[in-house]
Amino acid sequence: MSRQQLIESRLREAFPLQHLEVLNESHRHSAGQDTHFKLVVVSEVFAGLRPVARHQKVYALLQDEMSRGLHALALHLYSPEEWAVTAAAPDSPACRGGSKHD
Repeated sequence: MSRQQLIESRLREAFPLQHLEVLNESHRHSAGQDTHFKLVVVSEVFAGLRPVARHQKVYALLQDEMSRGLHALALHLYSPEEWAVTAAAPDSPACRGGSKHD
């Protein structure tokens, strides 16, 4: 199972999802290694939670992957009500360098 599939599977098992996108953005940062991902997650679990609490829930699910080389997560976490207004996550910024592989 790829890291992307693993992330998707864990999120699907942990949260009732209205929308999920797991985008591998590693090619923009780390010479193609599976280290950088953008997550767009819409779940009722996030309703009423501050952004930090939302992030903590996702990081708790993926803590072991972080210790195995998952380097960066761009987290866009919405309640269904927020998603109805927003309907799209912002584009990721261009990589500003800093890769050991450059």
